[in-house]
Amino acid sequence: MAMMESRSLKGLKVIVTGAASGMGRATAEIFAAEGAHVAVTDYTLEGAAAVADAIVASGGSAKAWKLDVGDKAEIETVVVSIAQHFGGLDAVVNNAGISGFTQIDNEGYDELWERMIRVCLTAHQRIIRAALPYLRQSKSPRIVNIASTEALGATALDSAYSAAKAGVTGLTRALAVELGKEGITVNCVCPGPISTGMTQGIPDDHKEIYAKRRTAMRRYGRPEEVAHITVSLCMPAASYITGVTIPVDGGLMARNA
Repeated sequence: MAMMESRSLKGLKVIVTGAASGMGRATAEIFAAEGAHVAVTDYTLEGAAAVADAIVASGGSAKAWKLDVGDKAEIETVVVSIAQHFGGLDAVVNNAGISGFTQIDNEGYDELWERMIRVCLTAHQRIIRAALPYLRQSKSPRIVNIASTEALGATALDSAYSAAKAGVTGLTRALAVELGKEGITVNCVCPGPISTGMTQGIPDDHKEIYAKRRTAMRRYGRPEEVAHITVSLCMPAASYITGVTIPVDGGLMARNA
């Protein structure tokens, strides 16, 4: 009889960053629906609290924390607070991020670059480092970093974002190798064109043209379609998946024409 690892997330203690909207919110809600205890964190407490309150009202377990992932001291304080509140940590989902477009020789590029790297890359390693003492005590420790298909292919005027997200894929591979002997899995999810706050400024007709031209599915994705993959990587049963980058992009990276 084969040994069966559990697919249950009941009782899992998880941090989700950038969880007030979009993919982060969907991820937090799915974790909670599966019985996990969710630390809902976001740049504003109001946004995080709205999600946590909705989860609790639906019978789930969640608590909100304000977390500016660009603030090293705040990361260290909040991660400890979360671990103490829930009595440990089993999973970290580094979802928070920002977007920004500009030409490389435009004034202000350096400022955008530094902020992008700090929020979309440096924050990931800082949160992981703060969470490691608790993950090391978990029976099935999981780390999932959210990057983007911009890490795998690029868009004009998006070089700072693309570089940060490519850094996330490299960080993921390196930490998977480093932490594998401890049973800690580290994986990366790369969303493609998804209907979130970051893309809401794009006119619907432009989205439709882009999706039909570029994706195999001929449409933008939904936040929960990304969230389900993220959540699945945190199952105890996902114990032999590590160091991988998974595009959730409707076939964007597969399509030539």
